[in-house]
Amino acid sequence: MTGDSPRISPIEDPSPEVAEFIERAGLKGPNGKPINIFGTLAHHPDLLRRWMVFAGHIMAKNTLSPRDREILILRAGVRCGSRYEFAQHAQIAKECDMSDGEIQATKGPVDEWPGSDLEKALLCAADELHARQRIDDATWAKLSEVYSTEQLLDIVFTVGQYTLVSMLLNTAGVVVDEGIPDLL
Repeated sequence: MTGDSPRISPIEDPSPEVAEFIERAGLKGPNGKPINIFGTLAHHPDLLRRWMVFAGHIMAKNTLSPRDREILILRAGVRCGSRYEFAQHAQIAKECDMSDGEIQATKGPVDEWPGSDLEKALLCAADELHARQRIDDATWAKLSEVYSTEQLLDIVFTVGQYTLVSMLLNTAGVVVDEGIPDLL
């Protein structure tokens, strides 16, 4: 996104049915209005409801640790150039045992990552999925030493989900929510 105005403005006052869904799902910001991504998706209520099932798996039922999940999400946001994604998940990552320095390091070269070799492999997996839509054999072997088949699938689907979300955010021009620092 190049400007500060969205291509698709979030709905601030959705229909009663959508408002109830947003309320029930906890998709409001501190100002009581839908968070910008959800206000944008409120233009297509059926898509919002159905997508939330998958998004809910990635965020709440994923077999990866919250820290591993956020490393993948932040890297996907970086690779996709999604300011919104990175800003939102930088806040979430702090609640998942990531320091400010580690959050910033997800933007840099893998060999400068301050964490474990396994976390470096997660960054490589995100990079490879972005570049080639496939995790390379060496990275897969490293991940397979530690992660179960379910976790390996969740790695692919986490990066895929947040690549898809970044496509929406970048294309629709969703602006970073008020009060969230733009760190990308």
